[in-house]
Amino acid sequence: MSEPTASPSGFERLKVRQKLTLMVNRYEILQTDEQGTDLGLICFAEQKQMAFKEQVTFYTDAAKTHPLFGFTARKVIDLGSGYDVVDAAGQPIGWFKKEFAASLGRSTWQLGTPDGFSCVGQERNAKVAVLRRIWDLVPVVGDIPVPWLFHFDFRAGDGAIVMSSTKKVGLKDTYFVDLPGQSNGWRLDWRVAAAMAVALDALQSR
Repeated sequence: MSEPTASPSGFERLKVRQKLTLMVNRYEILQTDEQGTDLGLICFAEQKQMAFKEQVTFYTDAAKTHPLFGFTARKVIDLGSGYDVVDAAGQPIGWFKKEFAASLGRSTWQLGTPDGFSCVGQERNAKVAVLRRIWDLVPVVGDIPVPWLFHFDFRAGDGAIVMSSTKKVGLKDTYFVDLPGQSNGWRLDWRVAAAMAVALDALQSR
């Protein structure tokens, strides 16, 4: 497995690929180029299904002996309280939370880092957001996977996109995560972005 860059903001584009198993959801995080060509596996995450407290850890090796980072719910019951993203030493590197009131129209998340930066992520297409909600309300139909793809854009206070997640058509859930550099050269920590991207899949229905 290729080693991550030393800089936490070193990746400009990631691919998040989900693999379903009987008891665990597995997510592979890969580096890709602008054309979407895979450049190597960076790490993977596993989410236990039906876990009492939501916790996802990202590992660099298949034996799961080297945790790289992860996120966990702040409270067992109140998942709306948010999630903390920490590095391998347990130091905070970011956080995110779903805004349930705002999500009644379009799914909305807050994402931030310990230095005080924060941004807001919303479903890119408001019409698709409405269609998804109608689909979920229809008996029987709601048990069938939603046929529309949903994408997210995270914008800073000045409107600049700092992260985007674009879902691709396929038998497996696959997302391309773009982390554009800002005018001052800053880029969102790819570990925080990877955690958020996995959460958008794993926790979207929570």
